[in-house]
Amino acid sequence: MIPNIQIAIDGPASSGKSTLAKQLAQDLDLIYIDTGAMYRAITLATIQSNTDLSSDRQVEELLESLNLTFRIDQGQQNIFLNGQKLDQELRSPQVNQAVSKVSANPLVREFLVKTQQDVAQSQSVIMDGRDIGTVVLPEADFKFFLTASPRVRAQRRYDENMEKGYSNQTLEEIEKEIIKRDHLDSTREISPLTKAKDAIEIDTSDLSIQELVAKIKLIIQDKN
Repeated sequence: MIPNIQIAIDGPASSGKSTLAKQLAQDLDLIYIDTGAMYRAITLATIQSNTDLSSDRQVEELLESLNLTFRIDQGQQNIFLNGQKLDQELRSPQVNQAVSKVSANPLVREFLVKTQQDVAQSQSVIMDGRDIGTVVLPEADFKFFLTASPRVRAQRRYDENMEKGYSNQTLEEIEKEIIKRDHLDSTREISPLTKAKDAIEIDTSDLSIQELVAKIKLIIQDKN
């Protein structure tokens, strides 16, 4: 691989971004940065502190007071909030319902975009999110935009929840939540979900993760 390579993967919720990014990070010896988990961590903090998102002062005070750290272990990102490692808390129904609103907050986005860009300055990274190829890493060496039908994405989220015990939401509830999140993410004023002009779009509805990884790796290898 070339030095300091940057790979940006964007797309709506449960389109396969994180699973793909984690596997590529392992296969290509890259640092994986889960930007969605970062926004979920901030969302959890706003819930725990009852922060009023309409108050810039409260949001600024929260961001200044947070001890939000990111540690890389074997190419994977772990997030710690005030010394506590976050895992299942990031997928709670409360966080799911609030994360779009928190992610749209300009102060939150400015804080996390800068953090993400700082991480990518000196090392090879792969990031997944909703504005990586358009805002965070606009000069990334590779940009991919993943899509899938709402039903397929809901089924993936449902299966993951059942496997890991994240929540007891029904498939129908998750699908409605995903459709709502799609609308909020794509219509927000700040960094809306959109495909970068030079991104390669891939529909993952009928692809296994193995097939998707192989497809992406072939594209990267062909360019190098």
